[in-house]
Amino acid sequence: MKDPELSLTPSLKRFSTSKPSRSDITGSGRKDRPQAGGGSLVSARKIELSGQWGQVFGPLDLDIDRGGVNLISAPPGAARTAFLMALCGRMKLKSGRLTVLGHTNDHRAVFRESNIACFDELDGPQPSVTVQDLITEQIRWESGFFKWVPLATTEDFKEMCGYLFEGLALPPIDAFIADLPELHQLLLRIGVANTRRPPLLVIGRFDKMSDREQQVELLDRLVALGEKQSVITADVNASDFEDRVSEVVEVPGLFEFQQRMKPAKTLAEDDELKNEDDEPERYSRPINARPDSGDERPINAPREQEGDGS
Repeated sequence: MKDPELSLTPSLKRFSTSKPSRSDITGSGRKDRPQAGGGSLVSARKIELSGQWGQVFGPLDLDIDRGGVNLISAPPGAARTAFLMALCGRMKLKSGRLTVLGHTNDHRAVFRESNIACFDELDGPQPSVTVQDLITEQIRWESGFFKWVPLATTEDFKEMCGYLFEGLALPPIDAFIADLPELHQLLLRIGVANTRRPPLLVIGRFDKMSDREQQVELLDRLVALGEKQSVITADVNASDFEDRVSEVVEVPGLFEFQQRMKPAKTLAEDDELKNEDDEPERYSRPINARPDSGDERPINAPREQEGDGS
């Protein structure tokens, strides 16, 4: 008989709220377009982000309503990833006014009330990680530091992620995550990230799915989650799913960050050097010639014997 002190289920139930029913998961979003509502989720005014290599995105203005699935229409890349991470408090903006879940320019508060999943830079599992490893690690993170937590079981897996796998075969607990079908991998990662059911859930990697049918299947399950939470994801071809999501948000200001260019003064100096009369002579020296000397011979060239040659 299982020791009640070592049971994992109570620690999971502490963080769980009402879950979508089977009809929620398998039926919503396939017939009627879900409607967002309940006020403003995101309000952004002139937000921008830059890094050591230059501008990442911005300035941007946009508004997103609470509830449902909101699909960001933008090309993939570092700019879009940074934008989604900024919306859920994982990156701090350089400037602008960003209000998320009622918190204005407070990324720490947004961090506490949101979660993020399916970003390989953040939660991508290693090839040697099994389903059991991932579930166990999440349970241990959410348990008290003083509590002993054994390896997760199939029941723990069902408790944490089973509602997302309604209608699908649950993967074996000892399976390697890298060996699972793409849809199963993403559902597993979403389930692990969504144990607390935060008001905002940001999902990445949606438009990187190779199978169109699995992509639609994933979106339908996100729509079901959108009845209890606000879900944001992104797709370069977002208009293809316009009838399935609450709103498609066009963000034309997202562009791939540019590497820092040379200052204009340096470029002008380079052009000036190229026009000098002695330029051909300057660049005709051997690559390995001795610097700052009149000796044009390569460093490795043998030196002639000094004397009268007798």
